[in-house]
Amino acid sequence: MLAATAVDGCRYCSYFHAKLALKGGISHEEISRLLSGDFDGCPEEEVLAVAYAQHWAESNAHPDPEAVTRLQEIYGLEKVEAIHLMLRMIRLGNLLGNSFDYILYRISFGKWRR
Repeated sequence: MLAATAVDGCRYCSYFHAKLALKGGISHEEISRLLSGDFDGCPEEEVLAVAYAQHWAESNAHPDPEAVTRLQEIYGLEKVEAIHLMLRMIRLGNLLGNSFDYILYRISFGKWRR
């Protein structure tokens, strides 16, 4: 969640996902690293999925077919479908948050920063 959110830059989603990560036992340092695109400290079995989530977000939900194939080889089709579902949900949340931020910016005549 943090890797994909970092790409889309929604401050509401970043806050929400960071809060969930803290509740899940992830340290402030690990959260900062994930938000900056650094996967050091990420469990080895999750690194590919986290890197893929970031790639998916950076490619505007159009990942390289080879990346999808590699993900399926490692995690299996069912898990990849679940990953894609979560990525679409995260993307929707990010788009809504960023749109809300833009509306606040416009109605405040730029006083509330985007």
